[in-house]
Amino acid sequence: MAIPSLQDGIDKAGSPIKLLWKPGAAPWTPEVVEREYAGWRQEQAAWHEGVALLNLSHHMFDMWIEGPDATRLLADHGVNNFENFALGQAKQYVPVTKDGNIVTDGILAREAENKYLLSGIPAAQHWVQYHAEKGGYDVAFATDASSAFRQGGGDPKLFRYQIQGPLAKDVVERAFGGPLPETKFFHSAPVALDGRHFRALRHGMAGQAGFEFIGPWEHAAYVHEAFLKAGEPFGLVQVGALAYTTPSVESGWIPSPVPGIYSDPDLREYREQLALFGIEGQRPLNGSYFSEDIEDYYASPYELGYGKMISFRHDFLGRDALVKAKEAVRRTKVTLVFDADDVRELIGRGQDPGFVLTYARHRVENVTGLVGMTMQTASIDPVGTVLSLTLIDTAYAEPGTEVWVVWGEHPGPGTAPEADLGLPRIRATVRPAPFNQHARTLYRRNA
Repeated sequence: MAIPSLQDGIDKAGSPIKLLWKPGAAPWTPEVVEREYAGWRQEQAAWHEGVALLNLSHHMFDMWIEGPDATRLLADHGVNNFENFALGQAKQYVPVTKDGNIVTDGILAREAENKYLLSGIPAAQHWVQYHAEKGGYDVAFATDASSAFRQGGGDPKLFRYQIQGPLAKDVVERAFGGPLPETKFFHSAPVALDGRHFRALRHGMAGQAGFEFIGPWEHAAYVHEAFLKAGEPFGLVQVGALAYTTPSVESGWIPSPVPGIYSDPDLREYREQLALFGIEGQRPLNGSYFSEDIEDYYASPYELGYGKMISFRHDFLGRDALVKAKEAVRRTKVTLVFDADDVRELIGRGQDPGFVLTYARHRVENVTGLVGMTMQTASIDPVGTVLSLTLIDTAYAEPGTEVWVVWGEHPGPGTAPEADLGLPRIRATVRPAPFNQHARTLYRRNA
């Protein structure tokens, strides 16, 4: 049992909402890397128009899962299909509660027949490890926290570098002296630079071509320098922490769904195992959308756009709930394109607002009232305005639908959820998610 635990925090605060609600909370950005190198606008432009280098080595948690029951454990607690999970392949792993609400997602790579690496926000890792221990699965775990949480400091076990953009292939071929092996999307191939061996994962962000290179930290500095040198003739730009947070808005990935773990009485033991000062107890809620009921912030895989990943060909925790929910999906993931004039006047107070980033849950309204909730909002300079990934009532998800985003902060408990706070409303137009057409239609076709 963690001391203090997440359950301790909820009990002391009086409710999950009272624990998590933090008006004006600063948005998360990756640790260790510089906030900007060339400037966030130039860095965003690089993966749209040229080539960008991103350092993902420090902000993700890694958990290795190994043992005879590794595949069974992951299949029992994830919606994904494990029948044709190849060695070297990666999947977006989606665990859900028994009620069909997402815990969070993560990137799951198969390293060997009975060995996997689960990376990303640690909520999915906590969930898998808890059920492994409770269910008596024959598996072992090894973990590496992010650089902000690694006890005793020290270096990561792995480096992760992404090379992204229309010129990514040119830079990679220059670095390796030729083309890499033909690889499907989200599959990897072994590569080497001057005797240093690591893997190249076929990847992409905001719809652009690219690779993610993953290997032992001892080779990190050498590989990074080699990529910088190879990228010089192509104008390669390093991407800082600010710009790094934004491609998810274009690619349609919602990075911060609220884990559906706070209200189920049957999960009290799980909450007692979680540390209060971990991701589940410290990831804040804020914005103009406020509810006293934490379940109003939960989301299903269908709402997040993960319906195609769900395989009903195997039994898993939450399967029955998802079967029932399939024909009654209330909300749809869309992109809201903010009116550029309103952004300038209402966010920038008459001027260019500069870099905008928030994970706040803002109210989305039309003449009928509340119709949705934003999930992540950011400036996208190549688009010329602010975009917001949003869950909206399905009836209003048609592209071209006009809505308003209520911009500002609800004070939280003690003020009625529907109180008229005089907050400004920004005009916005519904567009598809992913917003980027290439990401929406092409870059997964060979997965």
